[in-house]
Amino acid sequence: MVAPTDKSGEFNQSPPFEDVNLFTSDAALAEAIDREGGGYAARALGAFGVITGSAEAQERARLANEHVPRLATHDRYGNRRDTVTFHPAYHTLMRTSCAEGLHSSVWSHLADRNGVRRTGAYVARAGAFYMAAQMEAGHCCPITMTSAAVPVLLQQPEIAAEWVPRVLPFEYDPSFAPPGAKTAITLGMGMTERQGGTDVRAATTVAEPIGGKGGPGREYRLTGHKWFLSAPMSDAFLVLAQAQSSDGSNGGLTCFLVPRFLPDGSVNALHFLRLKDKLGNRSNASSEVEFHGAYARAVGEIGRGVATIIEMVTHTRLDCAVSSAGLMRSALANAIHHAEHRSVFGRTLVDQPLMQQVLADLALDVEAATALAFRLARAFDRSNDPRASAWRRLMTPVTKYWVCKIAPPMVAEAMECLGGNGYVEEAPLARLYREVPVNSIWEGSGNVMALDVARVLQREPMAVESVMEELLAGAGDDQHLRRAHARIEGMLQEPKFLDARGRTLVESFAVLAAATILRVHAPPAVADAFIATRLFGDPRQTYGQGLEHADVRAIIARASPNES
Repeated sequence: MVAPTDKSGEFNQSPPFEDVNLFTSDAALAEAIDREGGGYAARALGAFGVITGSAEAQERARLANEHVPRLATHDRYGNRRDTVTFHPAYHTLMRTSCAEGLHSSVWSHLADRNGVRRTGAYVARAGAFYMAAQMEAGHCCPITMTSAAVPVLLQQPEIAAEWVPRVLPFEYDPSFAPPGAKTAITLGMGMTERQGGTDVRAATTVAEPIGGKGGPGREYRLTGHKWFLSAPMSDAFLVLAQAQSSDGSNGGLTCFLVPRFLPDGSVNALHFLRLKDKLGNRSNASSEVEFHGAYARAVGEIGRGVATIIEMVTHTRLDCAVSSAGLMRSALANAIHHAEHRSVFGRTLVDQPLMQQVLADLALDVEAATALAFRLARAFDRSNDPRASAWRRLMTPVTKYWVCKIAPPMVAEAMECLGGNGYVEEAPLARLYREVPVNSIWEGSGNVMALDVARVLQREPMAVESVMEELLAGAGDDQHLRRAHARIEGMLQEPKFLDARGRTLVESFAVLAAATILRVHAPPAVADAFIATRLFGDPRQTYGQGLEHADVRAIIARASPNES
């Protein structure tokens, strides 16, 4: 006997979570955009929220991840081409995000001779990027790197004059062609090698000057490899290599721009060995590459490669935090939507006390992560403000560490809210769960972030003092926050917190900063519950604990993506 088609919900299945405006349905996001200076973009973000939350976008995300990129090293005549092909859905996702300007909007002012970046540009872009990650996270990798490469190129004006104008158009051109024949380009990056990994100074790739004379902006030939070259179909890459002097001596690790095509239009000698078979991020290609005398140009001072490329790393770390917060929001919205429509033991799941505890607890972390990520975006917007610069320097690694670390367990718990329906591939939770670990690994693991914070504490004490002063001012007369602040002050006086216990200090900074922002700006139900459970209260390792006295219904209602 064939079961009747479920058209009216009699089988107790929640309706598909699709065609939801990801901006207007997210109160925490809309408020963060407004208070951090991006409110002027609310209408545009609302329109982008319709696109990113549509059923069509979800289907493209599924297709782009199901049909993974493929590498072709040679053409049919046996010539080296080293091209990567993608499913058309991937190109549509890229085109959608580029049309919104996610790859270049914060640099649009460079198109005008005396242009000045609009205040709030980073915050507005972060809002769109937060939603683009929910649409599909893998394609965000080349989007991020393209935007983040611009400040590195600007350190070498003659190279910037040639390449930056090609980044600026709000267009996407996937053709394999010289940059001058394209309407727009994307940029990638390659830093790590087999033997070094995080220790990029151990790079063995060698750069020899062409014509015997090297220096900033000069031409080189690269020989060596990179263990990870992200987004290999980009039009050029920023890479690190040991620059050789004309006498054969090593001038030190230097940053280079390596294009896919030579100035004469022929293909550059980048040989892709294979694409990485990754846990997640499957729509996006990552490759191993060998340089066989590849043409390159030096960017920045010779021997100062890490200092040159670090600006790109800093920008990508912001995006790691923003996208992780976005993925957490997507997981939460799916969980609440399911709970609001699923009946269990005679009432909806969202009305079950234990489920309320879990959902409210998840919502606290999502709102805190969102608040912290957008506060960091504001610091990027106000680079001329010393206090904003201090926040950016210290809180970039702190925010990246904490937001990206809490995302995997949070998404796992949200998946559990859907039970078996969350674990199968038809739901987006499985893909989200595979996706979230990458941001904690990419652009610096947790330990690397802790070491970066330690360097700030040692080398830039005034930046730390500035952040601590701001947090104390935000605490006001809240005694919980003031005690947490005093605890960190005590840690800063103990050298052991700069090495073996660095993670404790970093997490303490993150939680205090998030709690302070929520105390000032979030509804009391959210701020009170976050402070009570994250700063104090009983030890806990799982969600759904410690909120017995919290207004869980108010917290869930605020986080719900559905209209009341």
